[in-house]
Amino acid sequence: MFEILGRFFNFCDKENRRKFHLAMIIGVVNSFFMALRIAAVAVMISGIIRSLKDGVPFTANTIWLSFGIMSFSLVGAIITKKNMSMWQTEGGYRTAANKRIEIAEHLRYIPMGYFNKNSLGQITSVTTNTMELLGDVATRAVMLVMQGLLDSALIIAMIFFFDWRIALIALAGFGTFQFVNIFMRLSVRSLSVQKDKADTAQVSKILEYIQGIAEVRAYNITGKRRTELNAIIDQCKRTFIKMELHCIPFACIQSIIAKLAGVAIMLASISFYLNGTMHLSNCAVMLICSFMLFGAMESGGNYSALLRVIDIAVKKAEAILNVPTMKLISNEQVAVSNVGEVSPSATMASPFPPTPSAGTPRNAPGLSAKNISFAYDKKKIIDGVSLTIPEKSTTAIVGPSGGGKTTLCHLLARFWDVDSGEVTLAGKNIRDYDMDSLMANFSFVFQNVYLFHDTIANNIRFGEPDAPMERVIEAAKKACCHEFISALPDGYNTVIGEGGASLSGGEKQRISIARAIMKNAPIVILDEATANVDPENERDLMAAITQLTKEKTVIMIAHRLKTVRNADQIIVLDKGKIAEQGKHEELVNLGGIYSRFIDSRKKAVSWKL
Repeated sequence: MFEILGRFFNFCDKENRRKFHLAMIIGVVNSFFMALRIAAVAVMISGIIRSLKDGVPFTANTIWLSFGIMSFSLVGAIITKKNMSMWQTEGGYRTAANKRIEIAEHLRYIPMGYFNKNSLGQITSVTTNTMELLGDVATRAVMLVMQGLLDSALIIAMIFFFDWRIALIALAGFGTFQFVNIFMRLSVRSLSVQKDKADTAQVSKILEYIQGIAEVRAYNITGKRRTELNAIIDQCKRTFIKMELHCIPFACIQSIIAKLAGVAIMLASISFYLNGTMHLSNCAVMLICSFMLFGAMESGGNYSALLRVIDIAVKKAEAILNVPTMKLISNEQVAVSNVGEVSPSATMASPFPPTPSAGTPRNAPGLSAKNISFAYDKKKIIDGVSLTIPEKSTTAIVGPSGGGKTTLCHLLARFWDVDSGEVTLAGKNIRDYDMDSLMANFSFVFQNVYLFHDTIANNIRFGEPDAPMERVIEAAKKACCHEFISALPDGYNTVIGEGGASLSGGEKQRISIARAIMKNAPIVILDEATANVDPENERDLMAAITQLTKEKTVIMIAHRLKTVRNADQIIVLDKGKIAEQGKHEELVNLGGIYSRFIDSRKKAVSWKL
C-alpha cells in the first residue's frame, strides 16, 4: 500500500506534491480534532456517573466544558476538512492537467516509430480516461485511505490513554483488517490489468469506428462494425462488473472484522468493568470508541481496492513519459541562424532561431545523408542511402510505391532517427541540434492535410499564434487562398471542422501552404502535395507552391511529370536504395526505372474520355 501511495505522490509534480503533503498534514490535525470527541464524551459521562454514583453535584461547568471541547472539535474538524479537501482536490486535478500537458509536450519529441507501435486508442486512453482517473478517483481514494489510516491510528492512540488492554484489542482488530485488505489488493491485481486493457480497447475501437464511419457506411457493413463495437463495450462492462463482484466478498469480510473488533472492545470493556478493573466512565467511553474505530477502519478499507488500479494508471502514464526522446546526443547545442551559419549556444534564450518577416526568406542550409539505413522493426526500409541536397536547390524523389520515399524525407527531418549513418544540416549532424531549433528550419506540406477545429486565421498562424492579421492575409494571398476565404460568411474568422472537413481538398492544401509560408523555413518538404488535387485547383495550388519554394531548399515526393522534370536533381528510390540519380534528361536516356515512370505518365495523360 505505502509503495503505491509513494509512487502516486512521486508521480505528482513538485508543486502539487506539496499540496498533497499539506493535505496530509491537515488530515492529521483533522484526525486529532475528530478524536477530541472522545474527550468531550468522556467529560460528560464522567460527570453524570460521579453525580449518580458518588453524589458529586453535576454542575453547569461540566456541561460547558464538554460542550466547549465538542464545539472546538467540530469547528476544527470542519475547517481542517474544508482545507484538506481543497488542497487534495486542487492537487489532483492540477496534477492530471499538468500531466496531460507534459505527455503532449513529450510526444512532440518521441520518434514517429513509437506511434506505429502504439495505437491511437492507447495514447488517447492515457490522456483521457487514465488522467481522469488520477484527477478524480485517485485523489479521493488516496486521501480517503490515508485519512482512514490516520483516524484509526489516532483513535487507537486515544484508547491507549484510557486503557492499554482495550487498545491492544483495537490494534489486533486493525491489524487483521489490514491483513485482509492486503489480500484484496493482491487479488484484484490481474483484474486491474484486465480493466485497463478493456478500457484501452474500448477507446481504440470507438475511435476506429468514428474515423472509419464513411467507409463503414459506404460498404454497408454498419451492422457488423456496430456488433464489434458493442462486443468491446460489453467486454469492458463485464470486466468492470467482475472486478466489483470480486471485491465484494473481501469488503464483506473487512466489514465483519471491523464490527467484530467493535464487539470485542465492548465485551472486554464491560467485562473489565464487572470485575472491577475498569471505571464505569472509561467503560462507557470505550463503548463509544468502538463505533468510531469501526467507521474509521471502513472508511479507509472501502477504497483501498482502487489503489491497484491507480498504480497501473500511474505506470501507464510513466511508460509514455519514459519513452526516450530525440533530444541532444552531444553536449553542444547549435542553432541555424538566418545567415546559414552554425553558432554554438549552450543556453538559448529561445529554442527557435529568429523569425524573419514572410517576405524575407532565410538562407537555406545544405542537407546531406551519409550511408543512412533505417528499419521498421526488422524490415529494412532505407538501405545505405547517401545524397547531398545543396542549399536553394530542388530535389525530386520518385520511385515505386513502398520504396521508402516518405521514410527518407522523415529521416532527413528527423521524424525518426537513422539506425546507422548520419544526416547533416549545414555540416552538423542533425542529432546535435536542439529539436525545436531543428524543426524551425523545415516546413512540410503533406498529401493528407490536417487542419484544426479553429478559425482559418488561427490555422494559418498555427506556428506563430501572435502573428498579426496583416501577415496572415499576406501569406494567404501568396498561397492563392485569400479569394475563397474572403468569400466565406465569416472570412478568416470562419471556424472549420476538425481535420478541415468543411473544406475541399485543394482548399485545405492551400491553407496548409499558407501556414508553411507563415513559418518561412529555409527547407520545404512536399510529400505528394498535388497528388489528390482536381484540375480546377491544380493551377492555384502550383502557384501557391511556387510562392512557398522561392529561394528555398526544396525536397519533393511527386508522381506528376510537370513537378519533377525541372528539379535540379532527381533521386529514384527503389527498395530502400538509390537506383538512379541525375537530371530529367539524363535519367530519361538511361532507359531505367525513371524512363519507364515517364512513359507510364505520358500514357496516362494521353487517355481521353
